[in-house]
Amino acid sequence: MNRAPGMVDVAREAGVSHITVSRVLNNHPSVRPETRARVEAAIEKLGYRRNSVARALKSRRSSTIGLVLAGTELYELPRILRGVQTTAQRAGYWVNLASWQGGTTMDLAETLQRLTDQAVEAIAVIADRPMVVDALADIVTGVPMTVIMSGNVPNPDLGFVELDQEFGARLAVRHLLELGHRHIAHLTGSLRTFDARARVEGWRAALRDEAGARGELLEGDFTGNSGYRLAHYLVTREGHERPTAIFAGNDQMAMGVLAAFAELGVRVPDDVSLVGFDDIAGAAYLVPALTTVRQDFVALGERSIEQVLRMMRGEPASCERIPPELVVRRSTAPPRPRG
Repeated sequence: MNRAPGMVDVAREAGVSHITVSRVLNNHPSVRPETRARVEAAIEKLGYRRNSVARALKSRRSSTIGLVLAGTELYELPRILRGVQTTAQRAGYWVNLASWQGGTTMDLAETLQRLTDQAVEAIAVIADRPMVVDALADIVTGVPMTVIMSGNVPNPDLGFVELDQEFGARLAVRHLLELGHRHIAHLTGSLRTFDARARVEGWRAALRDEAGARGELLEGDFTGNSGYRLAHYLVTREGHERPTAIFAGNDQMAMGVLAAFAELGVRVPDDVSLVGFDDIAGAAYLVPALTTVRQDFVALGERSIEQVLRMMRGEPASCERIPPELVVRRSTAPPRPRG
């Protein structure tokens, strides 16, 4: 046989009608035990497998949730995916993965359409920048959809779940202010992304709340190289006072800062305090151990699937923010007087 065996082949092998085969496959109680045994033997012999896609398209019940990776700067993706996968499987669903790396709204709509053509029952979109959410504003999929790691979604039919980046930045900067720092530089990640923009807003808000506090903003791109480069600039530039504390856009950038300071003889935290963001693996073992903001990316994935499951039950879309927490280690200390 040059093709995959079908239900008709099973019926012919077992000497029954294809309706009887269908009843066996669906555990219909009207099939006699000996007939069921013949059909099951034929299925085993021929290696027949049900066409789950065809059944799903007919019933609109595929037990599948679509997941779209929409962006190129999706940090900590493995932990998000772990939360998505485990929560979906616990609820009896598989995850069908697709990717959109930019382009037109039509391209994104086509990606979503391909998922709905496969009868997914809901869709979650991991978005890293505003253009993704803007593209989703007028797209109608016909299934519940939520956006992960997003800012405010302009389409009221879409839910969103995000880690509260602005709150996390406030925690970091307040910690430095409480230690007595009044000149705090922020080395940002790529300002094309939601995360970097929100952390800038949190940094600014915390400084506004503290009389006499000031800051300066230098844009990086979330890489260790940009942290290294910007730290070199802060130390070697002429005619400017060095900040007493740095809030780095993420832990990779903070690692670059540490490397630059080690080369330049700047001591952390004696000369400059340093705070990162994300609490990546190994942050506690840097020298000095890095004070940072811990985010629960697994919970982000879990909550996104929990949200679409609620929407599948008819509940309205909602907006959820997960608060991060500050982890204080040895890279921060009160500022020392400068001679």
